[in-house]
Amino acid sequence: MYPLWEELNRLKKCRWVELCHPLNNQSPYWGGIPDGSVELGKTVFDWGNEMLDCLIQTFKFPGQFGTHMDFPGHFVKGGALSEEYGVKEMAFPLVVVDVTEKVKADPHYAVTVQDLQDWEAKYGPIPEGAFVALHTGWAERWPDMNALSNFDEEGGEHFPGWSMEALRYIYETRNAAANGHETLDTDASALAAAAGDLACERYVLSKGKLQVEVLCNLDQVPPAGAIAFAVCPPIQGATGLPVRMWAILPE
Repeated sequence: MYPLWEELNRLKKCRWVELCHPLNNQSPYWGGIPDGSVELGKTVFDWGNEMLDCLIQTFKFPGQFGTHMDFPGHFVKGGALSEEYGVKEMAFPLVVVDVTEKVKADPHYAVTVQDLQDWEAKYGPIPEGAFVALHTGWAERWPDMNALSNFDEEGGEHFPGWSMEALRYIYETRNAAANGHETLDTDASALAAAAGDLACERYVLSKGKLQVEVLCNLDQVPPAGAIAFAVCPPIQGATGLPVRMWAILPE
């Protein structure tokens, strides 16, 4: 009788996959954020209170904490912040590009346009409005910050990521809506070191696009055909927020 209810019942019979890491007070975050910026689950109203017998907690965290969404204003002065993106912009056709084998051979691997075109040769053009996720296998390193950064003896980072050419392809040729990855940064570390900047991340956000960092469980999602939802609280003025993101797989 009610088509949307029937559609929801149908979708609930599909497989749903969590794409976010759980968070606690020991979860890693970027070293430039001051100590003391994370305080999850502090009790401020406890059981046994005469006013009302209940439990209330507070949660303190940086916007860029755990699996999180970045808005343009994170890297672009005057760029769009959280309130400029509505709920319809948080649902996507999900594309998963798997470069795990190449990353095993080279931890600095940066996805190429050829990788994307190889994906398209199998599954068709990346759809307009897609969320393009880069699967590198890096999520297995969570929650070890040293392993995520893959530090060398001098403190240099060594991890895979996006190349500028690949990002230009998904946004300027295919008009994707967002990209995501399992690593802490958009840019492959070797490219970031060469540029002296997170140039790829700056490019994504300068285009008014969205990105989600520190994804997980991409190995449980097919390369094409799934849809994804990303949800975060509507905190005005946020440059980034921890996100709850999940995929719904075809039946």
